[in-house]
Amino acid sequence: MAKQQKKSDVQPEPLTGEALLRKVKDLEHLSKEEKARECGYYTLTKNNVERVNMMKFLNALIDAEGIELDGRQLGNGRGGRSASYRISVQSNGNLLIGAAYTKQMDLQPGDEFEISLGRKHIHLRQVEPGEELEAS
Repeated sequence: MAKQQKKSDVQPEPLTGEALLRKVKDLEHLSKEEKARECGYYTLTKNNVERVNMMKFLNALIDAEGIELDGRQLGNGRGGRSASYRISVQSNGNLLIGAAYTKQMDLQPGDEFEISLGRKHIHLRQVEPGEELEAS
């Protein structure tokens, strides 16, 4: 006979990404353990004892911040996902440079670039604030 779950036994899905970062910021007055619990990083044991999973919580925070702890691997090492430095033209004709690249360069919203086109390349050069763009 299967054990029936009480309403209190149903655990919420742990928060990730931007939602996790917003929630942690809202809970700045709480301890680390309380933040982890409020963000859904806990389990209930057979005896209905709550256990906070700090390791999963802290790893989710690191992922949400986009921090790469493993560093860059050379050769064919096994280092998880990394930026591929390749993009494709989208169906609407746009080229999208992902957040992995902008975070790596510490770019902020509003940063500007000068675009120069070559026969088989597009060159982006970051323009410093107040710098005039070169006339082509």
